[in-house]
Amino acid sequence: MTSDLETRQINTIRALALDAVKRANSGHTGTAMALAPLAHVLFTKVMKYDSGDPSWPDRDRFILSAGHASMLLYSMLYLTGFGLELDDIKDFRQVGSRTPGHPEVGVTPGVEVTTGPLGQGIANAVGMALAERHLRARLGSEVVNHKIWTICGDGDLMEGISHEAASLAGHQQLGNLVVIYDDNKITIDGTTDLALSDDAEKRFESYGWDVRNLGEASEDTAALEEALLEAANSNDKPTLLILQSHIGFPAPNAVDTPGAHGAITDDTEIAGAKTAMGMDPDSTFSVDEDVLAAYRTAGTRGASLRENWTQQVAESDLSATWIETLLTGKPIPNWSDELPSYEAGISLATRNANNQVVDALADVVPSLVSGSADLTGNTGTNIASEPMTAVSPDGRKLYYGVREHGMGSIANGMALHGGLIPVVGTFLVFADYMRPSVRMAALSSAKVIFVWSHDSIGVGEDGPTHQPVEQIASLRSIPDLPVIRPADGNEVSQAWAVALTRNGPTALILTRQNVPVLEGTKKPNQVERGAYVLIDPPDPAVILAGTGSEVQLCVEAAGSLAEDGIASRVVSMPSWELFEQQDKEYQESVLPAGVPVVGVEAGVSLGWDRWADTTVTIDEFGASAPGNVVMEKFGFTASGVEAAARSLLS
Repeated sequence: MTSDLETRQINTIRALALDAVKRANSGHTGTAMALAPLAHVLFTKVMKYDSGDPSWPDRDRFILSAGHASMLLYSMLYLTGFGLELDDIKDFRQVGSRTPGHPEVGVTPGVEVTTGPLGQGIANAVGMALAERHLRARLGSEVVNHKIWTICGDGDLMEGISHEAASLAGHQQLGNLVVIYDDNKITIDGTTDLALSDDAEKRFESYGWDVRNLGEASEDTAALEEALLEAANSNDKPTLLILQSHIGFPAPNAVDTPGAHGAITDDTEIAGAKTAMGMDPDSTFSVDEDVLAAYRTAGTRGASLRENWTQQVAESDLSATWIETLLTGKPIPNWSDELPSYEAGISLATRNANNQVVDALADVVPSLVSGSADLTGNTGTNIASEPMTAVSPDGRKLYYGVREHGMGSIANGMALHGGLIPVVGTFLVFADYMRPSVRMAALSSAKVIFVWSHDSIGVGEDGPTHQPVEQIASLRSIPDLPVIRPADGNEVSQAWAVALTRNGPTALILTRQNVPVLEGTKKPNQVERGAYVLIDPPDPAVILAGTGSEVQLCVEAAGSLAEDGIASRVVSMPSWELFEQQDKEYQESVLPAGVPVVGVEAGVSLGWDRWADTTVTIDEFGASAPGNVVMEKFGFTASGVEAAARSLLS
């Protein structure tokens, strides 16, 4: 039976949601109200955490996949003492506040991932569960032993990414993962039966999950506690708890209506809800002292567990350095010494160079976990390790299956869990399937290394469906995502030096076809500048600036032009984003004003006007033929670059 104090605690969550959304005149009230008892039980009786140390590595992780209900999470983080203040609740959805419209990791203490686009949180949770189990296998359960808790709604399960992630979770038998499905049968457009007739129970059972339908238990704290604790003890399957809640409860008119999904701002409706809860309808942002005290006590009940954990780690047979390395994801000192280098004149695809880098770093970057969407050998992500499976969770090669979107978001979850650096690969054209997850990686500063191979029309016979032309430009438009297209193996190694030393994600764009290792690319620290001078004759008349496999064409064209007395500077430009970060002096030393520039890239011309006066690019789809034939057909030859330079000079 719920005590008077517990009832007032739950109603405080509801009232804070009402008041914050009303003050902002924006937000989503109903789900936060309906799930207040669930959040109360999770944060006071079930989850392992210490609000005094939100970054404790062995804490349980909580993900609100239904991120629109952010006031539910913000209320709990304030009440249990994560560092939010009542003023932060009042500043909900205001500029610069720590309580934005959807939870954002790094903005609000206690928020584990950035959620908002529905379904992302479920996939993030699968990634976190994989990371926890993997680290537990390598460090032991005394160092790593926690659960991943997730709340999702109808929208999360309608999005296709939830299928991809849940299917892999069932296959991997992630018994450390618990998802609570808020089955309130309400969407923005109306009741869910407008567009949904799935049987979620059968669906998840077919994935290999343990599914338990709790029915009308959303107000029964004892039943919720029992179900959650039972789910926490599951060891061989992920768990889905189906909970039928009533959105907007106990508002007098909004309950179980589409209007409750959004902002409940009507004064009469808010007053009616507060009256139904036995609260003063005229009081706002009111938190009783005993309610706050009880929540603050609950928030620190894990302090002793954290202290015991610290002691266990200190007494572990494993070295402190090894534990820290795996818990933080830091490479072993001097790791960059292992990066391979290549002599000019040899020829190899940059995807193959990438695989050599991954293998070279495996021992010195023990946190690397690499895999792909059914293209492991094709994308250069085939790390020398056993697969990560339910039987062998310590494996470092993860087979994602044909699940590009899920793979991206699962990798985000692994990275944000801490301890692992995920590497994920597929063909560049399929970056389109991953874009929401890639965007969230950049927004979240998730340290994921995205490897996209088969990077141009040079793919060849598979034709336009598989030949990326607009994808590089599209990826370059994402803020905080350095896109690096190496010209050869040496630039691949240097690209990895960039990827492993920055905090957020990095995109590596790699060739299927062999390319020559060029003279001058072996010099250190060139890729980190974004662009650099590869061939530098005195008083150049023209600059040939290329990326990736087209840099070799610039080199050849420069030789031909030199035979006619035309001095041509060649610039390798692997990353526009990194080049833009350089100071003006360096930029002008590479691309001096007054010297015309030919930009060369087997992709669309979009964006090249920032750097070049003319381009050798492709603003149409490709064709099905051998790769070298397709490249020649669309003008990607040394003679094509030479002709563009002569035309520009004339």
